Amino acid sequence: MALLERLARSAVKCCEVDKELYNVYNVKRGLRNADFTGVLVGLTNIGDVVGYTKGEDGKNIPQHGELYYRGYEITKLTRGFQADGRHGFEETAFLLITGQLPDNKDLKEFTDLIKQEQELPFSLSKNLILSLRGKNIMNMLARTVLGLYTDDDNAEDYTPENLIRQSISLLARFPVIVAYAYFGMRHSFQHKSMIIRHPNPDLSLAENFLYMLKGDDYTRLEADLLDLALVLHAEHGGGNNSSFTTRVVSSAQTDTYSAIAAALGSLKGGLHGGANIKVIEMMEDIKKNVKNWADEKEVDEYLTKILNKKAYDGSGKIYGIGHAIYTLSDPRCVLLKEKARELAKEKGREDEYNLYESIERLGPEAFYRFKGSSSKVISPNVDFYSGFVYQCLGIPEELYTPIFAIARVAGWAAHRIEEVTSSSARIIRPAYKNVSTRRDYVAINRR
Repeated sequence: MALLERLARSAVKCCEVDKELYNVYNVKRGLRNADFTGVLVGLTNIGDVVGYTKGEDGKNIPQHGELYYRGYEITKLTRGFQADGRHGFEETAFLLITGQLPDNKDLKEFTDLIKQEQELPFSLSKNLILSLRGKNIMNMLARTVLGLYTDDDNAEDYTPENLIRQSISLLARFPVIVAYAYFGMRHSFQHKSMIIRHPNPDLSLAENFLYMLKGDDYTRLEADLLDLALVLHAEHGGGNNSSFTTRVVSSAQTDTYSAIAAALGSLKGGLHGGANIKVIEMMEDIKKNVKNWADEKEVDEYLTKILNKKAYDGSGKIYGIGHAIYTLSDPRCVLLKEKARELAKEKGREDEYNLYESIERLGPEAFYRFKGSSSKVISPNVDFYSGFVYQCLGIPEELYTPIFAIARVAGWAAHRIEEVTSSSARIIRPAYKNVSTRRDYVAINRR
């Protein structure tokens, strides 16, 4: 047996834990309660995710989802800037980081600060992005964030003013780093042209990203949709894996760049930031195997095959349907779907959009039949339509999760500031119960 194989078997064997012991010691695996709700580990003023209410019997009562940023409901927040015909991500970031909605003067000064920070130091962009290229944009983004530490003379300063300065700088630079990393990656590994555009100070963050990616080849609707996607992905409470990672690492009193790099590592995971790619891959499989997309009976039969692990990837999952908290609806999905319909019409992809709508309706019904129960109420989540939107925008799959990061860094920054400056903050250190047996040491020549 090869050494690595033998070591691997030994490592796996020693990691095994009797699953019954989790019940014996009342361990909340995944920090989840028995009803799959999250274990309460902290308090926050930043975001709130509502998907159900508690009945008198303690059971969850499904409700239409609500998402709050600093107390403002996401639908009302979104309708506000859309009614003015302007983009809202910068305003949303201001709200998350400062706790207040900006007036016109505050918003202009805030966006001016963002524009001042967009240009990357030449040595950093050359050495960390364009020369030291990688196949995964998330890894390149994390590496570059750590590199920004070396360019910050006050990297270890934990005063609120400095934390906000660092937050604005990261917010401004994420789109630039992602765009540059993408072109560096595709030049090295896909043998395509290297195109580097400097950010345009006259554009919003969403427009700038499209400009750096596509030049002037984008429509107003495309920019509006990307801006909306950024707003909807900017924050989702302190319990999501990457925001919790930010708080865990920040609680140890490390620097901002280390904390955000750790959050990026979390978001990169397929169970967190890569969900919309899973949806896209599933939809490509459905489009290939369902001959008549308008035939709901045929669509329903194929979804049933997926649930029975007889189609697609054998996981038994309809990706993009269901959420850990939302039940009757995900407000982010509702808002994104409205604009996705307009975009599908603009791009001539209405048949495909209609297929999405059919699966949105038929997926939960197929799931209830498969389970023989409707006790767990499910609906589409934001990932169900976001991948389709990015496809329509002409954005490559390699950038789906990095776009998530471009948005979520606003929430991460807010959680880091709250964790570092809160008077009740302490290092996060949960307990693990050791269940191994005690053993006597044996001399090496007697083993």
